Amino acid sequence: MLINRRGLATRTGARLHAIGILAVSVALIAACQSGAPAPAPQEQPTNAAVGPTTAPAARPKVEQQPIAGGPVLLRDGIKLRKVVDVEGGSIRMARDPASGEIFLLNPQTGLYRVKFDPPASATQAVKTTDIITDGVPSGMAFGQDGTLFVVANRTVGSTRTQAVIRRGVASSGGFNWETLAQTEPYPLSDTPFDHLYNGIVVSPDGKSIFVNAGSRTDHGEVEDNNSAFPDTREVPLTSAILRLPADARNLLLPNDEAALKPYLFADGTRNAYDPAFAPNGELFVGDNGPDADYPDELNWLRAGQHYGFPWRFGNQDNPQQFADYDSSKDKRLQKDFTAVQKGTYRNDPSFPKPPGAFTDPVANHGPDAAQYRSDDGQAHDAAAEGKLLYSFTPHRSPLGLVFTDDAKMPADLRGQGDTLSAFIVSWGAAGGTLTDRGEDLLHLQLTKQGDNYEAVTTQIARGFKNPIDAVMIENRLYVLEYGSGSAIWELTFQ
Repeated sequence: MLINRRGLATRTGARLHAIGILAVSVALIAACQSGAPAPAPQEQPTNAAVGPTTAPAARPKVEQQPIAGGPVLLRDGIKLRKVVDVEGGSIRMARDPASGEIFLLNPQTGLYRVKFDPPASATQAVKTTDIITDGVPSGMAFGQDGTLFVVANRTVGSTRTQAVIRRGVASSGGFNWETLAQTEPYPLSDTPFDHLYNGIVVSPDGKSIFVNAGSRTDHGEVEDNNSAFPDTREVPLTSAILRLPADARNLLLPNDEAALKPYLFADGTRNAYDPAFAPNGELFVGDNGPDADYPDELNWLRAGQHYGFPWRFGNQDNPQQFADYDSSKDKRLQKDFTAVQKGTYRNDPSFPKPPGAFTDPVANHGPDAAQYRSDDGQAHDAAAEGKLLYSFTPHRSPLGLVFTDDAKMPADLRGQGDTLSAFIVSWGAAGGTLTDRGEDLLHLQLTKQGDNYEAVTTQIARGFKNPIDAVMIENRLYVLEYGSGSAIWELTFQ
């Protein structure tokens, strides 16, 4: 008997069933072998370790709103411009390195070219049906040569879904499209936790693309889609990061553990929506946590690592894996979240055993985005208590990760030496009672400590309307909002 990457017992050589357990964010060393007792739950963030990021400088007390209805700036030396109002529902913004143009992706209507010089505009360049006729786009990324890669999802029958990655080669103002890869159809859960495939990034050398395979459950619970898939949790094609050849054509990705292994880059991610490469070539991504008050994450993705989902959230254990779990006593559950309302946080004797060691998320020193809830139900601020949080306040939904090392940036916002500088937006909390609601812009100063990174996290602006993506050009940051009345904002750092 073997234990596969989802902690499920399986006979050697047997084809895997569409049954499994997901993997969300990162956790450090929790090497549990099959049949070994599970680790005791960790109740609180870890005490802060000594290091260069443990004493963040106090943020200047600046608060200004240069444009009525726009974001509030929390730092001097930022020039704000509203570039253009955009159609509600746009989910992606990306820059073509070959042409320098910025494009928006709206799943329903297609690809838009943004003109920044007055009068600014966003005009349709490609219709959705030109990209894919029977699917819904959910992510895009450009290669250095201007090749555009788009992730889409299509429903197959009434109970399954299929991811399709399309490649567009620029031609006469448009793109010529072909299929790079598609998955076998795999089971939908028919819940809001069908995260599907979305985030995508191209490697710096242009040889590979990395794609987020979102989870189909909230926290590893059984989701059988009205008994269509009995006892099914995660499946091989979900809750992971895949690495695919950028020059592949019509590659079929099987819903089979062994056959998928050559394409599995990292495991244990729940919904790693926005992967991005740092200037040093290392890959990072934010990850959205479950419908319980556990941290959202920032992960340094490395080949072969497991980031813990669904056994760990942040560096804390999912209590549902333990035999004595009683959801009625779980103070991290808030009544306004779907999984709580559905009753999927429950005693779960068949919850699979952990598959092995996990990798922790990036540790957050604060001063911002560092709230957490302890086992007794009380809200705390880890930074104020001198503790590390792995990584952000629950339910912020970190998106739009970008890095900067441009010489035009202020010195304290520029990556230098072994320190990385990044910005990340937060869509915002969908519920719960924690006072840190997101919908803001954070600056991350990332410093390597041992075998991972630690971050000083500082709020730079707040009051965006569900910011969903960002693009960095020299010292100018462009932030895309989602929904009606949304816009693209330009923040110029001086």
